[in-house]
Amino acid sequence: MTLPGSVLTWLIQLIRCCLCLLGFCGAAHGTDDAPARPLDAHWDAGARDCKAAAPLPLQTFFYDRRTIILRQNPCVSAEANFIYLLLGESRAMLIDTGAVADASIMPLADTIMGHLPEKNGTRLPLLIVHTHKHLDHRAGDTQFAHLAGVEIIGADLESVRTFFGFPQWPEGVGHVDLGGRIIDVLPAPGHQENHVVFYDNETALLFSGDFLMPGRLLISDRQAFRESAVRIATYLSPRPVAHILGAHIELDAAGIPYNFGTHFHPNERPLELSREDLVALGGAFEHFNGFYARYPHFVLFNSKLELPVLGFEELMAR
Repeated sequence: MTLPGSVLTWLIQLIRCCLCLLGFCGAAHGTDDAPARPLDAHWDAGARDCKAAAPLPLQTFFYDRRTIILRQNPCVSAEANFIYLLLGESRAMLIDTGAVADASIMPLADTIMGHLPEKNGTRLPLLIVHTHKHLDHRAGDTQFAHLAGVEIIGADLESVRTFFGFPQWPEGVGHVDLGGRIIDVLPAPGHQENHVVFYDNETALLFSGDFLMPGRLLISDRQAFRESAVRIATYLSPRPVAHILGAHIELDAAGIPYNFGTHFHPNERPLELSREDLVALGGAFEHFNGFYARYPHFVLFNSKLELPVLGFEELMAR
């Protein structure tokens, strides 16, 4: 018997979803991802003596002509945030504004506005969104507050639910149309209650904020975090994933975390993570001790026990 195409497609999707829920997304789809465009980026590591080094405050890297990655220098902010600018045909979208409000030391708005193409003498409108409401992801909002053609979406849960359309938070998927470029918005609470991640259908990049990155994944709600990991892996199961790009790099090439507050990141591991890391995140919660656990590309970290965990981490590093 030959199944109709629509029925066969439905069955394939059902099998994929079931596999993902069981933690086998990578096994089902790891070979489906198209070869990813390499970043080939060397990020400024800051310095032991930032006054002597005097590095540029903001580093810019073009992933392609419509996808721009910016990194705040570790010497200017120990958070060393990554910020992402996506250009569409009708508007641009900026994901996070970083940890520094003062434009005199972090010229974020001038840099971003300079990257916006003009049409008939008018710059492309800019939409500013956030992965979550922690201050190091929205401190730069003030630089854009009075600029023409800029819309800033609040980082509080009600603003996120209303703008992206999440009546049953954290279920559902929101969408942002930049004009010829659709961005999917997925709820990802666990690090913070209104965290979201952004999936770009054009590049197959997932912009993951503090939900998944090569660093300490601070957990405020263990159950919500695990459910977010499974839900996002399930959604991405039938979709290609080129890279997962987070908001920070906090690990060196050996997977050892840098000290909190350091302005020097020698021998950083790459920014990009993969679908396999997302699948591993969901599985990691099955065995998490609720305190601290180190994996090759990320660290699970109970944010409610920050001081004891930091003391434990320091002992491990000795």
